[in-house]
Amino acid sequence: MLRPAAAEVPPHAQKKSSVVDSFKTNSGFEGYEKELGQSINVVLKMLSNHAGYSHELNDPLVKAHLLAIQFAKNHDLLDQYVQHDIDTMAPISERMRQIIEKTGEKEIALVGLFDRTACHYALALDSEGDGYSRSWSEPFNHVLKACKNIGQFDLTPEEIHENWTKPRLIGYAKAMGAEIDVSDIGPDRKITVKLID
Repeated sequence: MLRPAAAEVPPHAQKKSSVVDSFKTNSGFEGYEKELGQSINVVLKMLSNHAGYSHELNDPLVKAHLLAIQFAKNHDLLDQYVQHDIDTMAPISERMRQIIEKTGEKEIALVGLFDRTACHYALALDSEGDGYSRSWSEPFNHVLKACKNIGQFDLTPEEIHENWTKPRLIGYAKAMGAEIDVSDIGPDRKITVKLID
């Protein structure tokens, strides 16, 4: 099997600024006004949507996960779905492994899993931490409570955590050459991941 080379991926192209701009008081959003306006519009629509229940910013991503997890559970495919997810992420995990090997910085595994990953921080809106630890509030309970009442899902947050969240995160980390401990959902609904050195 070919190993992908570590990619040097540049950030999004910076909007051009002039020398004069360096003397101005700028917000950092200059040149991004359209994207910022669209983003704020989506946020306001989402937060004002109370059809059925009060929606949160991560609702579309939560529901997409729940639909897929419920389908896999209903067809006794959850283990295969988790493995498929880990396998699909293998090229990215391999690049992170190469960066970790090159730099010797194991924390890069957590950066790759949580800090640089829009799929995580768009799902876990209060994700935080640095060093060898990251934590966030379990994201599925809010939607599950509303949708269970009308018969859409029979999942529990704990079931999702044990059968989806934990094995995927552990599998991603292993593919990066790292080992992590994923906590249970705490009484405060928080999940904590710690890098094992």
